[in-house]
Amino acid sequence: MQQFGISGIFSDFQGVQVQGIMAKTTKRRAPRSEYISPSQLTLVGFETPFYNQLDPDNRWVVLSNQIPWDELVGLFLKHNPVRQTGRPSLNPRILIGAVIIKHILNLDDRETVAQITENMYLQYFLGYSSYTKEAPFDPSLFVDIRKRLSEELIAEMNEKIHGFSMERSASNPDKDKKDNGPSGGEGVSHKGEVIFDATVCPQDIAYPTDIGLLNKAREISEEIIDELHYKNRVGKKPRTYREKARKTYLKVAQNKNPSKKTIRKGIKAQLEYLRRNFKTIEKQLDGFESFPLEHKLQRQYWIIQTLYMQQLGMYKDKTHQVDDRIVSIHEPHVRPIVRGKARAKTEFGAKIHLSMVDGYSFLDKVSWDAYNEGSQLTEYVENYRERFGFYPAKVLADKLYCSRENRKWLKEKGIKLAAKPMGRPSAKAVENHVSPGERNPIEGKFGQAKNGYGMNRVRARLKDTSQSWIASIILVLNLVKLAGEALLWLGFSAWEDLKAAILHSVKNILDDIKQKNQLRIKSGLVLNKMLI
Repeated sequence: MQQFGISGIFSDFQGVQVQGIMAKTTKRRAPRSEYISPSQLTLVGFETPFYNQLDPDNRWVVLSNQIPWDELVGLFLKHNPVRQTGRPSLNPRILIGAVIIKHILNLDDRETVAQITENMYLQYFLGYSSYTKEAPFDPSLFVDIRKRLSEELIAEMNEKIHGFSMERSASNPDKDKKDNGPSGGEGVSHKGEVIFDATVCPQDIAYPTDIGLLNKAREISEEIIDELHYKNRVGKKPRTYREKARKTYLKVAQNKNPSKKTIRKGIKAQLEYLRRNFKTIEKQLDGFESFPLEHKLQRQYWIIQTLYMQQLGMYKDKTHQVDDRIVSIHEPHVRPIVRGKARAKTEFGAKIHLSMVDGYSFLDKVSWDAYNEGSQLTEYVENYRERFGFYPAKVLADKLYCSRENRKWLKEKGIKLAAKPMGRPSAKAVENHVSPGERNPIEGKFGQAKNGYGMNRVRARLKDTSQSWIASIILVLNLVKLAGEALLWLGFSAWEDLKAAILHSVKNILDDIKQKNQLRIKSGLVLNKMLI
């Protein structure tokens, strides 16, 4: 009896004949660089290595068919024109789709590329004409993709998606006529409802402590000393006391309940070690004709100097507050945002302001510094007018927005504020009671973005890529909303078609019964005449 080893079993994937059967070889092809409109892609023609067709009800197939790819790619090319020289850039649909896949599945960059390589449905979503086992791009390219998908570009994409939804809603005759969503029109001054709220998107950084930041700064200063000594070997290597400094830090860091005196003593020691290292670095730099450090170490050197001045000032003044406080050496743009929440009184990340219209989210502001969103209500309302061409008829916001100045301004503009009136409640206020649950949709949107799509842990390291990360999640929220509406409309249309078919069948049956009854009546009259 002939026996086959493992290599013989899998040799059919290489195109070798096994037991008289020639297997189909797997194609190795890279994705096309040019963009192909979805109207030119067919589900039936998609080649797979599994000898079957794609499931049209798969979520990625459904989502791919609902996204207005032509409009999104057009906006991308508007902000990122195609270069006439050099290597051709990747298909814009692949770049946009990869970011959508990443946030919908809440994956890191490497895992996103791996999933695209392994999953034929994801490749169809990206516009591939057939399955390939080749990776679309290197995971490190995600950094450049996030730089290209700027906050302004994604804002235009969100407006395009909302407009596409309104057009489809207006063209659907079965759509509920009570929809008050802003769809434009001449002569309209106030229309639609908008919900305002703000939240913080925490960065993926270690919880900052003063002694921990000083210890990290000391380690970087020691790395700079080693680098300068390596480039200019003159005399012995400067002494840094790094082992002693490390033990001093661990004595405080590993203490579960250190006293204030112990913490202050540890901070003082790290400040002294850091000050000594700075003097050593300045002496070493005097021995070079030009600045010897690379950009990375030079940038870190500037950051730890600023950190040292901040920590020294707080140590001398015995305070824990300073302007533009650095809480991460690798991400110096991050600031502490005091929230006062039960879960976390202070969060570290960007504070964003969101406007919600018809279930679609629009990013009004991204700031790395704390701000009072209530004082900028007029700016957010004006953004609504610029976006849709008219003011909202109704504004829903919490009490932080309901200051006396904001109420007066909204009244002058003829905008209704759905909030509790100031002063003693009147009889009219009791009749027009505002339910706190009216603002729940935007709270649910924040929960969906943070728990489902990774907004509670922004892993981008740069300031602009972090803002692109946040804006991309808002884009994903709107695309999921758009696809959900499409499924609801398709289901409603299918029910209407079924109802029409049932009514038509019932009508035919009733017509047959009516004809039979008429024949019976006529035959009865003829019989009576004959008897008479």
